[in-house]
Amino acid sequence: MGNAPITPARKLTDAEARLAEIFAMQQSAGAPQLTKLRTAAFDAFSKTGLPNRRDEAWKYTDLRALLRDVKPLAAPPEDSAKQSAGSAALLTDVAARRIVFVGGYFAPALSDLADLEAGLSVAPLSEALAKGDATTTAQLGQVGKVDDPAFALNTAFMGEGVVIRVGAGVCVDRPIQLVFVAGAQPATYFLRSLVIVEKGARATLIESFEGETTQEYHVNAATEVVLEEGASLERLKISREGAAAMHVSTFVASLAADAQLSDFGFNLGGAVLRNQSFININGQGAHAGLRGANILKGKEHADATLFLDHAAERSESKALFKSVLDDSSQAVFQGKILVRPGAQKTDARMMARTLLFSEGAQANCKPELEIFADDVQCAHGSTVGALDENLIFYLMARGIPQAEAQSLLTEAFIGEVIDAVANRSVRDALSALVSARLRMRP
Repeated sequence: MGNAPITPARKLTDAEARLAEIFAMQQSAGAPQLTKLRTAAFDAFSKTGLPNRRDEAWKYTDLRALLRDVKPLAAPPEDSAKQSAGSAALLTDVAARRIVFVGGYFAPALSDLADLEAGLSVAPLSEALAKGDATTTAQLGQVGKVDDPAFALNTAFMGEGVVIRVGAGVCVDRPIQLVFVAGAQPATYFLRSLVIVEKGARATLIESFEGETTQEYHVNAATEVVLEEGASLERLKISREGAAAMHVSTFVASLAADAQLSDFGFNLGGAVLRNQSFININGQGAHAGLRGANILKGKEHADATLFLDHAAERSESKALFKSVLDDSSQAVFQGKILVRPGAQKTDARMMARTLLFSEGAQANCKPELEIFADDVQCAHGSTVGALDENLIFYLMARGIPQAEAQSLLTEAFIGEVIDAVANRSVRDALSALVSARLRMRP
């Protein structure tokens, strides 16, 4: 009689029930340390389930409503799929070292792992997990504290990706490009990469995701980066997914003293795209520059959610995100800057700007500041509007057709975030992608 009433368990959605079934079937696979990591992650996911609009961080991207079913875990691709993927890579004009994954599986015949620079190691994640690599397993999920159901789900199911280590003082001039090409059949992909850049080292990392199929498929990708003291990484992530694809990506980074991170995310297609970043600035003098761009049409939905955690003095962060929206597309920007007690002299700024080409397009912007130090410079803001009619008239008065004038102004608008890319060949390739995407407008 005196016992507290038992609260009934939350009813699982069909997708959540299917995820639980799949996890139960594969739970025993792998070394004990890996099994423990996966189990803890799935338990964390199970406590909340798929996020929905009641979760503030997922308010504008209701994954519970969007994910009605779970596609089967990706099966090994056929040889024909691998061959067609060989010419599918984005940024083919960039002289990058390409590591290719087709249908969620490493494709060694399409990858370039020969003659690695001294001090650089690159290996498929599946290889490290199969060998029971205790060092890698111990680092997965430990780069920063991330309480997020999509990231937990990725940890529970992660199967393929890469482990990259750049030794102390090593400068890798040639960009490393991870190419993820979706298969032709409906599938779910759980991709995970771990990047360690040691003291004073420098590298450029490109992650490209693409799919030509009209079939529905789901991508849950995560990348963890550790930048040790004085290390530098330029990371670029480009998504050109299939028209019916759902893509959720988590980026977690930890910056030690004087570390430099430059991160750029570019969305060029996909039904639902969400890039969420958790940046932990733990060392004095560290700098994080984050930029993003969306060019959306139809009913495409892109969500950029960002959390910048300043825990050290004299650290800096600059965030600039831009969107061009046509038809009934939707862009979301949620950014939060946290300045912890003692993180004096922090300089943090965040801005989101959106161009609307249609009355049916929609932008939701929610930048936030939470400051617990008194000697800081922090600012945030957002703007939403159309192209300046005066500028269009100015160009037309000089003989430029209206459509071309609009394209030139739009390219200049997006160009501000692209111009910050250090590698010239990558910068030129990104500009070409912008031009090609804009030419698709009627």
